[in-house]
Amino acid sequence: MDNVLIIFCVIGFLVLGTNALKLTRIDYDFIVQESTYTRLCSTKKILTVNGQFPGPTINVHKGDTIFIRVQNKGDHNITIHWHGVKMPRYPWSDGPEYITQCPIQPGKSFIQKVIFSNEEGTLWWHAHSDWSRATVHGAIFIYPKPQIGYPFDKPYEEVPIILGQWWKSDIFQVLQEFLESGGAPNASDAYTINGQPGDLYSCSKQGTFKLQVQKGKTYLLRIINAALNEMLFFAIAGHKLTIIGADASYTKPLTLRFLTISPGQTMDVLLHTNKKPGNYYMASRPYNTLNSTAFDNTTTTAIIQYTENSNSTSIAPPSLPYLPPFNDTTSAYKYFKNLKSIDTTQYPDHVPIKISTRLFTTLSINLQPCPLNYNVSMCQGPNVTRLATSISNISFVLPHVDILEAYYRGKNGVFGHNFPSVPPLFYNFTGNDLPLYLEPAKKGRKVRFLEYNETVEIIWQNTNIVVGLDHPMHLHGYSFYVVGLGFGNFNPSTDPKKYNLVDPPLLNTVPVPKGGWAVIRFTASNPGVWFVHCHFERHLTWGMRTVLIVKNGPACENATMLPPPKDMPPC
Repeated sequence: MDNVLIIFCVIGFLVLGTNALKLTRIDYDFIVQESTYTRLCSTKKILTVNGQFPGPTINVHKGDTIFIRVQNKGDHNITIHWHGVKMPRYPWSDGPEYITQCPIQPGKSFIQKVIFSNEEGTLWWHAHSDWSRATVHGAIFIYPKPQIGYPFDKPYEEVPIILGQWWKSDIFQVLQEFLESGGAPNASDAYTINGQPGDLYSCSKQGTFKLQVQKGKTYLLRIINAALNEMLFFAIAGHKLTIIGADASYTKPLTLRFLTISPGQTMDVLLHTNKKPGNYYMASRPYNTLNSTAFDNTTTTAIIQYTENSNSTSIAPPSLPYLPPFNDTTSAYKYFKNLKSIDTTQYPDHVPIKISTRLFTTLSINLQPCPLNYNVSMCQGPNVTRLATSISNISFVLPHVDILEAYYRGKNGVFGHNFPSVPPLFYNFTGNDLPLYLEPAKKGRKVRFLEYNETVEIIWQNTNIVVGLDHPMHLHGYSFYVVGLGFGNFNPSTDPKKYNLVDPPLLNTVPVPKGGWAVIRFTASNPGVWFVHCHFERHLTWGMRTVLIVKNGPACENATMLPPPKDMPPC
């Protein structure tokens, strides 16, 4: 009888996979193309979706499945990632190039099946190839299921606030120069709010984004940090902001004067328009601890405009809100200790208590020796080196075929096994007396296998190798509970006693502070190949990335990876 049951389940699974491949409904058409935009007194061509910058907003309900046809009419390879969408059992549409797919080549298309599950709130989509996401990105609004309301009073209006980063130069040129130099990339020329730099920059006043509001209303701001390389402070003059969600998971209300948001993160924020009618700046500028390196230390603005006085000529010019100094680490992370999940009957927490797999990993900036055949101009790191990054001293090198396909088809030689559970050496990670032999990272392509339903804890420990920096770490295919975050070296004896195992925030991206650590927990219940990486593009490009492969569970429990679609892009 058991054997019959197993055969029945396998046949049912195959039928499901075959039927899934026949679905042809298209909910969105994404046409990737070059468009001409003028910013900062200059005009240039940028890569866009449907000619929009930022791109179109996707609107879905919790638990929906949609189909998006991505047509590449540009001149560069492209992939699209649905950031924070868990894609249960279906990594084929997740998007990172050479991890779950080969890129969509110019003139080609790919129908991506996007499966939503328990996400609710704000996420975003973006290119996951080269640095195309500088202009190829947009919002995802995930509403509660029909007839189910929000766990807070319904807002009067919902508004996307997408924070971005703008270069006057072509972004592919910026990337090419960065790769060739071996040093840091050129700093951006501006930050943007909904694609506009704001009127503190030259030639930008006319295009400044304006949000017209009515007095006495509540607005839901769906804030996304789409910047390539900067964490950002954000505030609105004269108004407080109440966080009620992060990374498509509700949180207990937390009211603040300003926010800190990392690349990749999203925040759902309530704005109460209870001030004297007038104009008020919303503003954003970087949090950055690179004191010795040039970076874009400018401020982008938009305007909150009360409609009651919108036609008056006597309104005073808007004033800027308070934002902390660019290197104020204490202010940047102060909010985090008070960020907690909502943890209600409708939105319960499932924090793993007993851990079966624990990974202690280090995050480092590294130096690679300049190869003998390189010109010195291609080794502009310290002391004629090339900059790199690593996780546990492994700088991950992308293959030329995608890892998911290799795993699914059983191809050998594409990736290595046994990503380590601990770093090669335990030392004073955040001190000044550092082991110099760890400066050059080992290049490799080791992945970590996880059994289905393992309970996993990952300790992200920052180091001062070369220089200590913040690292917003993102895990594809999962949201995770951030049970701890602190400064200094993680202490395995005392720090776990301070974990929040009751109502920690459920996120998909966590900023690991300079000179500090963060601890995440999740249950490996989503089989597939899932990318792990820093969401600073420069750190990702340098090698701060790895892969988790979660094995199949029982077929009869719908715990096996679904088969690929027929139109997967070839390498």
